[in-house]
Amino acid sequence: YAEVDKFGSSKESVHPHAEPFDRPTGWRRYYYHPITQVSMLGFVCFMGPGIFIALTGLGGGGQVNSKVQANASAILYATFAFFGLFSGSINNILGPQWTLMIGTLGYSLYIASFLVINIHPDAGAFVVTAGAILGICAALLWTAQGSLMMAYPTEAQKGMFISIFWTIFNLGGVMGSSVAFGTSFKNTVSDTYITNATYVGFLILTLIGVFLPLLMVNPDKVIRTDGTRVNRVRHPSWKTELFRLYAALKTDPWIILLFPMFFASNYCYTWEYNNYNGAIFTIRARGLNSLMSSTSQVFGSVFLGCFILDRKRVRRRVRAFYGWILVFLMVLAVHIWAYFYQKTYTRAEATKNAYKIDVMDETYAAHVWVMIVHGFLDSMLQTYAYWLIGAMSNDPAKLAVFTGFCAHDTDKSLQSAGAASAWSTDAAGILYMNIFLSTWCLMVAGMVFAAPMVYLRVTDHTDVEDETMSIHDD
Repeated sequence: YAEVDKFGSSKESVHPHAEPFDRPTGWRRYYYHPITQVSMLGFVCFMGPGIFIALTGLGGGGQVNSKVQANASAILYATFAFFGLFSGSINNILGPQWTLMIGTLGYSLYIASFLVINIHPDAGAFVVTAGAILGICAALLWTAQGSLMMAYPTEAQKGMFISIFWTIFNLGGVMGSSVAFGTSFKNTVSDTYITNATYVGFLILTLIGVFLPLLMVNPDKVIRTDGTRVNRVRHPSWKTELFRLYAALKTDPWIILLFPMFFASNYCYTWEYNNYNGAIFTIRARGLNSLMSSTSQVFGSVFLGCFILDRKRVRRRVRAFYGWILVFLMVLAVHIWAYFYQKTYTRAEATKNAYKIDVMDETYAAHVWVMIVHGFLDSMLQTYAYWLIGAMSNDPAKLAVFTGFCAHDTDKSLQSAGAASAWSTDAAGILYMNIFLSTWCLMVAGMVFAAPMVYLRVTDHTDVEDETMSIHDD
């Protein structure tokens, strides 16, 4: 059974044994449509994590001294790594709307802390505390987001839905970076931090994002384009949910091979944002670099999701290998390119008020391409990681456990552990070259370890037994 409508179509049903449901009529036909809902989900993250990425992309959170931001990021991802283990349970209890709202509040507090330190330079402890709180909130937000994004589509549409979400989400980084660049464009070359107006603009946008989940439809009311209902997210006891984590790993042990890739995927941001963008560019150049990086992430997600991972004429296993090869080659090419730029400066030189590259300099065009290709690679890697997890199940509760323990753009337990490690090394003053080389090695290792899982676990169709976890609440 398949239905063709204005939003898209699916010629193959991913639930051949499920009874099709009648789609809503009238305005609800469009408002309750899976694409509408995943788009709204994208705008929630547009206003929260998207703006956060724009701020982080400026290097040092837009401050002259990046140590406070590095310490805040380290504690942020450390708390994220811990609470990501349980965020799937919390999501199943509170429901996705409340989980998204609570999660978005942390981003507003974090943005506000940088406004405070811009006014009171000795408020570094407040920024670090806000980072710790954001780590808890972000774990909740990304787990709810991951379980919804991968539950809305049919199997044949998962790449497209991931691309839709990542495109909208990354546009938040584009808009935030545009605001930062616009407000700092008239700054002199010697200006090294962004203005209060930029932080206020960021804060207003994140506060809008707090209330957007109230406009989203309960997942139980969403009908996929093949006529099947999105599986109900169950609300088990804490005891059952802890056992569910064990059962998920026991039933799908191949996901362990993805752990190195998840760990490495957020490790890379420290070098890109602080050790490159924040180290050798003026504040307005950092704003433009962040804008270019965020824009390239939009194209990277669309390219891999729509043109590689969702090519209907190609079997899913083949698409999985195409995606792996492409991402692996990008990892090698991007880091070989960046290595030759990293050789030209050191941490000691960058911290001694050395000359900073400005947008008007002749060498700027060559240097900004490093940010562009890194952004393209970032979104490709995140899209591929989500797609791999989505290929393992269609059940939101099971996906909540997987995403809570493993994946995102920016951010689950293993990814956050990697990010916390990287930001800690930056705060400790480790050599830029050492951080860069460790980033390169970890990303290559992550892709190598993922290859056997792609070969052994990804099939052309999700089996019926993968749809639900056979665990009953007590």
